[in-house]
Amino acid sequence: MIDPTVRPATVADVDQLELLEAEARAALVEQRGGRRWLETHRAHRHDDWLAAIAGSAVDVAEIDEVVVGYLVIDTVSDVARIEDVYVSPGAREVGFGDALIEAAVAKAGDAGCTSIEGEALPGDRETKNLYERAGITARLIIVAKQL
Repeated sequence: MIDPTVRPATVADVDQLELLEAEARAALVEQRGGRRWLETHRAHRHDDWLAAIAGSAVDVAEIDEVVVGYLVIDTVSDVARIEDVYVSPGAREVGFGDALIEAAVAKAGDAGCTSIEGEALPGDRETKNLYERAGITARLIIVAKQL
C-alpha cells in the first residue's frame, strides 16, 4: 500500500509541475464546461510557478520523489481558494488528492481563513467527491446555454 506523501513545492519541482499542469489542462478540453473554464481562467502558470512556490501556495504529492499531483491555494483573504488541484490518473484512488486537500485545509486554517472553496466542472464526479470527502460542498451552481 502506498502512503501518500505531500510536501511544500520547491523550485526543483517546477519542471514536473509544468508537465502536470499541461496534462491537467489537456484533460479539461474533453470535459463538459472545460473549454469555457479554460477561456475564463488564467493561462499556463509558467513563470508564475516560482512566485506561487515562494509564497508557499503550492503543495505537491509525490511517489519516490516523482511529483504526481499538486494543489495551489490562495489564502490572501478570509476565504481560502483552491485555484488548482490535480493528480495524475495513474496515481489516483490511493489518497493523494485527499492528502493534498487535507494539507490545504491546514494551510488555510493556519493563515486565519474562515472558509475554503474550490471549483469542479459539471460531471466531474471525481473532483466533486474529493471535495465532498473533505466537507467542501457546493454553494453555487452556474448554468449556461450556448447561443
